Amino acid sequence: MSTESFLSFPSKVFKGAGVLCHLPSVIQSYGDKAFILGGRRALAAVLPQTDSLMSGNERLSVVTAWYGGEATVENIHRLKQQAIESQADVIIAVGGGKALDTGKVVAEKAGLPVVMVPSVAATCAAVSAVSILYDHQGVYQEMYHLRAAPEVVILDSQIIAAAPVRWLSAGIGDTLAKWYEYRAIAAARPDNSTEMATAINSELCYRIICQYGQKAVQEALCRESGKALEQVMDAIFIYAGMTSILGGGEHVAVAHALFEGFTAVDKTRDYGHGLLVGFGNLCMLAIENYSQTEMIEEILLAKSCGIPVDIAEIADLSADELAKITAVAMATPDIKNMPQPVDQETLLASIDYISQLSATEC
Repeated sequence: MSTESFLSFPSKVFKGAGVLCHLPSVIQSYGDKAFILGGRRALAAVLPQTDSLMSGNERLSVVTAWYGGEATVENIHRLKQQAIESQADVIIAVGGGKALDTGKVVAEKAGLPVVMVPSVAATCAAVSAVSILYDHQGVYQEMYHLRAAPEVVILDSQIIAAAPVRWLSAGIGDTLAKWYEYRAIAAARPDNSTEMATAINSELCYRIICQYGQKAVQEALCRESGKALEQVMDAIFIYAGMTSILGGGEHVAVAHALFEGFTAVDKTRDYGHGLLVGFGNLCMLAIENYSQTEMIEEILLAKSCGIPVDIAEIADLSADELAKITAVAMATPDIKNMPQPVDQETLLASIDYISQLSATEC
C-alpha cells in the first residue's frame, strides 16, 4: 500500500553576485506593498540596497520591522498583526536563521507569500519547509512544520561575502550534519525513492564542503564572492535545504540533540546553531565508533572551515553545566533516532574524547 506524502519546494531561487536586484520585480509579482522583517544588523546592511533599487518606482511601498531577536510564538503573533495592518501583499524576511524562520511562520499565519533574503549563510532556513522555534531566552522549543516552503529565495553572494565569516563556518557545520546524521540513521529510514534522493543530496553536501569549504572560508575572510563561496552557498542553502524538505526535517540525530542541550546553558546558548551542531557532528562520530584515523580526518575538515573541535573553544563549562547540556540532549527525540542506544555517560565521554583527540592529534 502506498503512503501519501506532500513535498513543497521554493518556486524560484535567484543565486549569484548582485541578484538582490531582482527584489523589486519579485515584490511587484505579488502587489505593491511589502512587509520587510529581519535582524537589526541584517536590515541595516540590506535596506540601503533595497531602498536604492526601489527609488525609481513610486508604486512600491515598504514597511519594516525588527523581528524581535528570537523566533518565538510571541514575536510571530506580533509581526503577523503588523503585517496584516500594513496591508502587505508579500513578506520579505532578511537575516540569519532565526529571522528567516520567524518570517516563514509569520507569512503562513498571515496567509501571505514569503521571500527569503539571507544575510548570512548559517543554515538552510532560507529554503527549508520547517522553522525552529525558541522561548524568549533562546531555549529550543520545537520544530514547526510549515505547509509550504518559501515561494522565492534570493541568494546574493555579495551579501554573504560581506557578513562575519563565523556564520559561514556555522552554515558549513550545519550542512555537514546533513550527511553525518543522515548516514547514522539511514538504516532505519523507509526504503523508497525519496529516501534515496535525501541520501544523495546529503552526501553531495559533504562532497562540496570537502572540495570547497576551506577555500570558501578564505574567500569570505577577504570579502570576496568567489567560486568556492558560491559552491558552498549552494550546499548550505539549496542541497541542504532539499535534504531537509525530502527528509521532512526528521533526519536529525546526536548533533542536533547536543545543540538543543547547548541552548539550555547561558554560556553556550548564543554561540551559533551551526557551530554547535558542527561540534556535535564530531561527537556523533565518536559514539558511532569510527576509527581514530577517520575521526582525525573529519576533525581536520571541521577545523579548516572554522568549526570548533574542542569544547573549550565553545565555553569554559563546569561539570554541572555539561551534565545539564547532555541531560537536555538525552530528552530530545533526536537522540532516539540513533540506531544504537545512547546514554548520558556515552554523550559526555564523546565530548571529552573529541576534545582530547583534537588537542593532542590535530
